[in-house]
Amino acid sequence: MYYLRLVFKNIFRHTLRSLLTLVGLVVAILAFGLLQTVVNAWYAGADMASANRLVTRNATSLVFSMPAYYRERIKAIDGVTAVAISNWFGGVYKDQTFKNFFATFAVDSDVFFDLYPEFKVKPDELLAFKRDQRGCMVGRLIADQHGFKVGDVIPMTSPIYGGGTWEFTVRGIYEPKDQTTVTRQLYFHWDYLNEQMKKRFPKRAEFAGVFIVQIADGSRAAEVSQAIDKEFRNSLAETLTETEKAFSLGFVAQTEAIVTAVKIVSFVVIVIIFAVVANTMAMTARERLAEYATLKALGFPPVFVASLIFGESVMISALGGAIGIALTFPVAAGFKAMMGTMFPVFYVTGQTVAMQATAALAVGVLAGVLPSIRAANVKIVDGLRYAG
Repeated sequence: MYYLRLVFKNIFRHTLRSLLTLVGLVVAILAFGLLQTVVNAWYAGADMASANRLVTRNATSLVFSMPAYYRERIKAIDGVTAVAISNWFGGVYKDQTFKNFFATFAVDSDVFFDLYPEFKVKPDELLAFKRDQRGCMVGRLIADQHGFKVGDVIPMTSPIYGGGTWEFTVRGIYEPKDQTTVTRQLYFHWDYLNEQMKKRFPKRAEFAGVFIVQIADGSRAAEVSQAIDKEFRNSLAETLTETEKAFSLGFVAQTEAIVTAVKIVSFVVIVIIFAVVANTMAMTARERLAEYATLKALGFPPVFVASLIFGESVMISALGGAIGIALTFPVAAGFKAMMGTMFPVFYVTGQTVAMQATAALAVGVLAGVLPSIRAANVKIVDGLRYAG
């Protein structure tokens, strides 16, 4: 206990320098935590993917659709328990500004929500949705952002499916199972979209963007995927089937350079603060050479002398790290509120906290090694003659 009190008092002998170093540590650990949280948020869609869901798309490109009758042929394949069509609608609500953007999909209303147990839906609302061909289900995130309530009519336009206004009546609001679930999507009936296409653009009717495939055993994902693609080999619209996670990571890969840059910057911040702390401890050790020499002259062993400067480095890093970690949570919450739906899943994970703590400890240990060795090896005569 006496040793810890001594180390703590030594930290603030040069108050301004210590406070500036501490502030730098807090900012660095906070920035590191936020950047890692941004990276985690980028992968949120892939992380919520189920091992029992596959996605079948056109092998040429996601831009090209497939005949809707593929659904029945996929359903007949061994290992498949359910299939749902999902079409990207590209709906525009009010205007094309980012604050008004949310994903819109036309889906098989009868089975879609059975495939996604992570969406918590009230039975009466789900039933009302299934009965209303113009009905829709909206996620809690966009419902809160835009103030949507059950019974509201949402007018939208779609540059993909021709001009005019499409109106959807909110029949339910689905909730997330936990904080990892993304709820910024609007789902409506594929049958409604298909009927409208028959009237407006008959040649574009009876087509599906992707098929969401549920399988009984996730360990058979590769086998079932191959069976599905084999079924449509040499057809006019060959398929590519992959796990839902792989499908989601395909979108993330398009911005992989940005994600990599964010990761690199987060670690560069730690390297910079390491240099700052190492410089602080080097200056501290140099200024106190006479004191360390006096301690050795009084009989204190070199290990004790080294532990003073090493303990000071670790303690100041631990203090800065603890404050930085504590501030990460409210700052992350404020960042999420400010960014709206850009990061629908944005929270500080236990892994991020562990990385912050490890980074702070590593900075303290590495920054204190050389100065502590120098203090331990100082000769009594040289130290007493030193004028810091």
